[in-house]
Amino acid sequence: MSFKVKGQIEQLLPVVTGTSNRGEWRKQEFVIQTDEQYPKKICFTLFNDKINLLEGFNANMEVEVSFSVESREYNGRWFHNVNAYRIDKANAEPEGFNPPPFNENDIPPEAEDDGGDLPF
Repeated sequence: MSFKVKGQIEQLLPVVTGTSNRGEWRKQEFVIQTDEQYPKKICFTLFNDKINLLEGFNANMEVEVSFSVESREYNGRWFHNVNAYRIDKANAEPEGFNPPPFNENDIPPEAEDDGGDLPF
């Protein structure tokens, strides 16, 4: 299951590294504040190569984050991760979106009454 949320980047936390049974890992977390009536702060996690998604982003930028929520049990306690997998600038035009300029020739001429059998 995946979700999306818009908000402003509050904080970019430093990269953390470690080693597990599966090898070395890296993670970086960042916090956004939602722009709802009652704003909430959400801390997202990026693992390994996903850290590169934060390139070009900094605090106070408006973003839309796509994420998934995951829970796991360890020693009878439950832990939750909010894993981001896509970060976009909010209100950004789609790439390649460049509409042509509008001019008066784009408006079709008015139809002349040719006395046809149409009632209008």
